[in-house]
Amino acid sequence: MIKILVIEDEVEIRANLLELLDLEGYSVTGADNGMTGLLGAMEQTPDLIICDVMMPKLDGYDVLRALRQEPKTAAVPFIFLTALANKGDIRRGMVLGADDYLTKPFTRSDVLTAVETRLQRQAVCQSKLVQLHDEIQQFRTGLSDTQAALVTEMRQHLKDAAVKLDIVTNILKTLPPGEQRERSIALVQNVCASEIKMLTKVPNFEHLLETTSI
Repeated sequence: MIKILVIEDEVEIRANLLELLDLEGYSVTGADNGMTGLLGAMEQTPDLIICDVMMPKLDGYDVLRALRQEPKTAAVPFIFLTALANKGDIRRGMVLGADDYLTKPFTRSDVLTAVETRLQRQAVCQSKLVQLHDEIQQFRTGLSDTQAALVTEMRQHLKDAAVKLDIVTNILKTLPPGEQRERSIALVQNVCASEIKMLTKVPNFEHLLETTSI
């Protein structure tokens, strides 16, 4: 069952949202301030969060900022509830990572449309992530142990070479100015750029699955 956390300090509004979402079949939890809501989100990892902007102890912006810094809640869809509707406030929320805004007073249709839209988009993203994860697994399975080890060794070699070339470049820059110095620096920088370009084409098996965890 999809879990939704509602963070709202106004009792009536929070109760109405909880009842509305419960009737739609969602598993809902309420929090009466930002601090309680933040702790609840960390513990429960809900599928979606609806949060008021103006609250005591911790406002909605601070809640969102904290959630986006935590790996397990960074991608949770987040909808702001607000009586403020000016472009500056909306832009601030979007910059922090808000997915949508509901302006008070809102209707049942407003809430359900916002919730369903965000959950559908999250499902699409999750599906694409699963597909990418499977493709990486297939790619890795298609390589023999020897080939995988060779690619990893190549990547490390290119990385080490780029570091050494950068060190040589810095040493050359300490030499007295002159045509030979500038030509040497240019040559090393070109080789370094070539090594880095090649490095970006070599798969990094150590981190592929970490960056596409599901």
